Amino acid sequence: MDKHINVRLLEVFVTVVKNQGYAGAQQTLNLSTSAISNYMSELEAYVGFVLCQRGRSGFRLTEKGQQFFHQTIKLLDELNNLERHAQTLKGDLGGTFRIAVLDATVLDKALSMPAIIRQFNEKFPAVHLNLQVRSPYEQVQGILNNELDMAIGNYPSSVNNVVEEKLYREQHWLYCSHLNPLFEQKRITQDQVIECGLVTRSYWNSADLRQKGFGHSTATVESMEAQLTLILSGKYVGYLPEHYAQNLVSSGQLRPLLPSVFGYQAPFSLICKRGRSKEVFIRYMREILVKQTKLQAK
Repeated sequence: MDKHINVRLLEVFVTVVKNQGYAGAQQTLNLSTSAISNYMSELEAYVGFVLCQRGRSGFRLTEKGQQFFHQTIKLLDELNNLERHAQTLKGDLGGTFRIAVLDATVLDKALSMPAIIRQFNEKFPAVHLNLQVRSPYEQVQGILNNELDMAIGNYPSSVNNVVEEKLYREQHWLYCSHLNPLFEQKRITQDQVIECGLVTRSYWNSADLRQKGFGHSTATVESMEAQLTLILSGKYVGYLPEHYAQNLVSSGQLRPLLPSVFGYQAPFSLICKRGRSKEVFIRYMREILVKQTKLQAK
């Protein structure tokens, strides 16, 4: 066995496991399945045991492969931390900063993400910024897997190994479009609204619906744009952030329904992995986020 293991082999291994096979890892790694197979064979020859099984039953790790995978994740995390720390000590504040937000936040004045990005870039012009749009669940998983350095969103519950800091509250109203029969009615009852077809986000659960007064939904979407599309069809009602719907309300295409009954506020927070909050990029981004959201709240 060679003295040192090739880190590239470990990175390929982790990507294969996360994508549950060679085919799924192709796009992420930008490698052919035969090349991935060669990497995996080399790694298995190095460690001296079989890491995974492939066949008609699908991809799965062996028992030893499962243990090796967990240790590999820890090692790659430590290497990433070491590289970031070395860059800080050197004063070479380059590298990549990966941050995720929810969709439809660009126009949210309470967050002012464009202004925040501008400040961050002026402070660290050499940093490659990777801005992603992910659901709350995907954000948390990205933080835990070190695929993300920071995320901003609405999180229903706390998670182990994740640090959360409250930022602001986003106002949501229940809307119908001008094509919906309720749009022109002067007096609307709660029962009439509940009888309408409701479109919700796929990551909402039944408890979220009950809390907002509904027993079930009749359509689900992955993005705010898709939700708006269904609401504008006139066949569904749905929740939208006030800032996102404001122009369509002004133009007479949307109407909020019984605001005193169906309105709610979603608390937005920033999250990062526990133990990383003092890293330079995370610390600075946190500072400008807190400062900006407090300034907009005044």
